[in-house]
Amino acid sequence: MTPVTPSALRIGLVGPVAQAIPPARSGSVETVTAMLADRLVDRGHTVTLFATATSVTRARLHAVFEEGYHQDTELWPWELCELLNLAAAVERADAFDLIHYQAEYHPLALGYTRLSPVPVIQTLHHAPSASEVALWARYAEAPFIAVSHSQARLLAGLNVVATIHHAVDPEAHAFGGTPGGDLLFLGRFTEGKGVLAAIEVARRTGRRLVLAAAENEYFREAVAPHVDGRQVRYVGEADRRTKVRLLQEAAALVYPVEHGESFGLVLAEAMMCGTPVAALDRGAVGELVEDGVTGTVCDTLDALIAAMPRTIALDRAGVRAAAIARFGPERMVREHEAVYARVAAGRRSATHALR
Repeated sequence: MTPVTPSALRIGLVGPVAQAIPPARSGSVETVTAMLADRLVDRGHTVTLFATATSVTRARLHAVFEEGYHQDTELWPWELCELLNLAAAVERADAFDLIHYQAEYHPLALGYTRLSPVPVIQTLHHAPSASEVALWARYAEAPFIAVSHSQARLLAGLNVVATIHHAVDPEAHAFGGTPGGDLLFLGRFTEGKGVLAAIEVARRTGRRLVLAAAENEYFREAVAPHVDGRQVRYVGEADRRTKVRLLQEAAALVYPVEHGESFGLVLAEAMMCGTPVAALDRGAVGELVEDGVTGTVCDTLDALIAAMPRTIALDRAGVRAAAIARFGPERMVREHEAVYARVAAGRRSATHALR
């Protein structure tokens, strides 16, 4: 029987339209949005998900585009595709108590802050620059949900109504049990992700490293020359099932990021599988990884390498238990419910006072 919350809400949830929700392969924004939509429906809310027609959801689905612009390359510029999808929700705002926009790149919903008859909340999924935040401050009243305290500090001066960590489905990310001996790098191939540092970790610890991410120009130019098929092995971009298997089999996830990120969903996914994390203390890492319990958090690459035996020796069942406690879906959904109810009630009160 579907549980009904004391005050069920009508929610317009706007996801990215780069690809389907949930994604067939990588895509943390789409993954989190899919989970949030389904779990809100399970909690008795009426949810309309604005996404591609290829999306799969328990919510009502409204599709402006059949496929995402990653599949249909005639859909360009991507910013206009995202804006049209968002506009479709705002045009139907009278059917909702609020609209929640998952901003993959930019908070495009800012322009609707004073136009929409219902609140438009947005979650940003990257670490913004000071100049970006200064521009967004033109709509300082626009409500944001931060994904980490690290990101919330970067959003200083804006209306951050809550900080809510992402969640990971424990059923989809099952406990891995006994791993192999290889290290794993899982993420985009960009300079700031630290893939070359991960290769250095493998070489200096004498362990093999598996690389899993979509091939791009940075991979071909900077990473591929280091891939020898023995100590450094490239397996391509992993779909969801393959990603979980790689996490379960890894002795540790190596996360030597050079530029701080707002969250880092792969960290929570690894820990949910029971796989410890070896990470540099950048961005939100210190919030997510409990040093000595779910991984090691180090200031330098030398310290990370020296700590690798201690990382691998961590109790994987304990890693899994800690991840369930901190990154379970129920916690994420309840926290969103509380924010939604508070923001919607605040708008209703303000509207009533003006009458």
